[in-house]
Amino acid sequence: MTRISIIGAGAWGTALGAVLARATGGETILWARRREVADAINRTHCNPELLPGVDLPPALRATAALREAAADVMVVAVPAQHVRTVVSLLSGAVPADAALVLCAKGIERTSGYLMSEVIADILPTARVAILSGPSFASEVAQGLPTALALATDDAGLADRVQGVFAGSALRIYANDDPIGTQVGGAAKNVLAIACGIAMGAGYGENARAALIARGIAEIRRLGIACGGRAETLAGLAGIGDIVLTCTSAASRNYAFGHRLGAGAGADNARTQGRAIVEGAASAGAIRQLARRLDVDMPIAEGVVQILDDGADLRTVAGDLLARPPRAAGEAA
Repeated sequence: MTRISIIGAGAWGTALGAVLARATGGETILWARRREVADAINRTHCNPELLPGVDLPPALRATAALREAAADVMVVAVPAQHVRTVVSLLSGAVPADAALVLCAKGIERTSGYLMSEVIADILPTARVAILSGPSFASEVAQGLPTALALATDDAGLADRVQGVFAGSALRIYANDDPIGTQVGGAAKNVLAIACGIAMGAGYGENARAALIARGIAEIRRLGIACGGRAETLAGLAGIGDIVLTCTSAASRNYAFGHRLGAGAGADNARTQGRAIVEGAASAGAIRQLARRLDVDMPIAEGVVQILDDGADLRTVAGDLLARPPRAAGEAA
């Protein structure tokens, strides 16, 4: 039987662990950084701190021993800025033919690398797939219908990963564009912060709709410049994820932006709850990537000015509104 593990017991990791344990019917290992979290999951079959109200199957077993989580299929669900450290600690125990499914939506701040590039630094022969798309952990854990993109240029790996999810309410659509899929997943979080800021500041639904439309154009430009495909960013890993993340108060990035727009300082807004706001963590790296590739991303630029440069959000909004309109026929 295929041994399956999830690295990271946050809301998303726990939800995927529950799905896989139910789908396979066999023991699924969930690694938690804190021993008290692992002990609580094993004792109560729930993760009340990060995934409240969801009963977890007994076949999902948590551990705080990282190397115990080495498996044939490993779902890496730690925050983007921790992927390098965690996978480095695990590297000596990873089976030679293991499948690594990367779920973190972000860009590494220190290097500007996509998550697949981080893995290539540590495990150059690893077989890697990217799992992304519109998904709230609580709904996935409850078995509600969800469609996700699985991106890899290894067709055999795609079949293998789709197989372990078979029988669940997750519909997995494979594509061979891991770059576009990763850019979409990382950049949409920054756009969601911008939408939250607009709504928190009282700019209204029209402003949010305009941000989404213009943000899609920004993300498409960046994805293509990185080597991704426009059609990928028109699918689940792009527009699908943007629609969910930019319009729901349940979105962590949107809620963070809303607090900023309503007047909370950036540091205060970041520290509410244990969950990491991936868009805030990756925004600066996305700006650097866009500048290096000479890609115009004024919305992302504005978010970074507010988060990292101390700019006043109403000044940034005014600057965006003052930009000259594009000529007729140019892409929105």
